Amino acid sequence: MRILWVENHLIFAHVAGRQFLASHEVLIVPTIAEARKVLKTEMFDVVLLDYDLDDGKGTELVKEIKQFQNVALIAVSSHTEGNNLLKSAGADHSCTKLHFHEIAKVISSVT
Repeated sequence: MRILWVENHLIFAHVAGRQFLASHEVLIVPTIAEARKVLKTEMFDVVLLDYDLDDGKGTELVKEIKQFQNVALIAVSSHTEGNNLLKSAGADHSCTKLHFHEIAKVISSVT
């Protein structure tokens, strides 16, 4: 499965990615701008989207992601409020970073 992970805490993303997403092809981008570029040229099965990014809020990307691709979108903020805002904007599901060990179950539930 191809996963785009929009996450600006790169150490967390690399460590958690190796531990919980090792069986998938994961591309990590740290900004909204980089996600926009990638979404125009590459296809993904799942997008993991953080709320607080260096160049804006993840909610800015939700409609664009859904417009470019038929993809499962999972909010992965460290806090419930960010995840709720992403879900209100159109994310299919959420998984807080504290519970990231459950990401495989979440992905299975939306794909």
